[in-house]
Amino acid sequence: MEREARNPNREMSSDGHGHRAKFVILVGDGMGDYPLAELGGRTPLEVATTPHMDRLALYGEMGTVLTIPPGMEPGSDVANLSLLGYDPASYHTGRAPLEAASMGIRMGPSDVAYRCNLVTLEQGDGGVTRMGDYSAGHISTPEAHQLVSALQQAVAGTQLKLYPGVSYRHLLLWPGGREDLKTTPPHDITGEPAEPHYEVYRSEPLLLGFMERAAAILADHPVNRARREAGRREANSVWLWGQGRAPSMPTLAVRAGLHGAMISAVDLLKGMGVYAGLDAIAVPGATGYLDTNYAGKVQAALKALEEGDFVYLHIEAPDEAGHEGSLEKKIQAIEAFDRHVVGPMVEGLKRFSKVNLLVVTDHLTPVHVRTHVSDPVPFLLVVDLHSAHAEPGRGKSGYSESNAAESGLRLADGVSLFNRLIELQ
Repeated sequence: MEREARNPNREMSSDGHGHRAKFVILVGDGMGDYPLAELGGRTPLEVATTPHMDRLALYGEMGTVLTIPPGMEPGSDVANLSLLGYDPASYHTGRAPLEAASMGIRMGPSDVAYRCNLVTLEQGDGGVTRMGDYSAGHISTPEAHQLVSALQQAVAGTQLKLYPGVSYRHLLLWPGGREDLKTTPPHDITGEPAEPHYEVYRSEPLLLGFMERAAAILADHPVNRARREAGRREANSVWLWGQGRAPSMPTLAVRAGLHGAMISAVDLLKGMGVYAGLDAIAVPGATGYLDTNYAGKVQAALKALEEGDFVYLHIEAPDEAGHEGSLEKKIQAIEAFDRHVVGPMVEGLKRFSKVNLLVVTDHLTPVHVRTHVSDPVPFLLVVDLHSAHAEPGRGKSGYSESNAAESGLRLADGVSLFNRLIELQ
């Protein structure tokens, strides 16, 4: 049973002078990794230039936390629910229902939502079809919306409903549908044969028919012709996964007396925020990749803290780089997170009298594995940010997997870390 972080009287949210304390979580999605030979046995997080996180490490406490409960898939849905203080074993029903909430889609009790990726399937040696790219070359949102508009033909005359999302991430709703299919996240099989994972759809003619019609429509769409001529990957197929029914979750206001905002480019996180009772703020130019609007996200977070007391700011780029298997991009993403998010947030938080700050990664996305793993993740927690900075440094120099592990502080679940953040021990 989940240990709920109840704080109905807000007694732990005051700085002693009647001012409400602020609680901030900064998430570098997939930022953690394994030691790499090409980095001399260090991780991308250890190699990256991260002066702001390293300074915080001197004053805060580091440790590791298990965000993926034993037996559960190491997805961002499970991991971020943990970091928000929700036990995934109690509240997780699937990834797609969370994304549906972000998109304003009201799900009935019998509705099943599926994540619908635009992907690139490629013919390899011996005619084997492989998952060439789970994101269709990180297709732009305007291009994707043109494709999804054309794909409405593929659901016409069926009970299926198709909704456009951001970039390659879209949604299929199946009223009265099945949620028990063993689907595979496409980012888990990059470069691998797709057919063994495609076989599951053959047991459901409705879904199989949609996917086959979609492939035919995409084959010679003007968007794909233009991408082909430009030497970019085509969105030549759709891939269904992450299905589930709408979850039932208490809000953070009910659970912990907290009001605030979720700031992310990713529908998954924004939908999670909706269920948690947070304002899911749409930041112009937020892409979920290296080119995201970092400054806009920071400004939105600081503005949200003027009215509320909690912000969850999520950056997707390190995870995307890990899925691509790009060491260079992952280091770049980590450095951008430190330079454009952590540094400006710490500076901007000076306007508030008391702040508890958590810097963390939701899961590891090792560049050599190219997908999520269930290992414990490093966290960096500073309680009363301003007072901590006034004291002599007492922590280790550098936020990293190894320093966090060496601290000896090992938390068994995300609920424990969340409670630690809001000072509910």
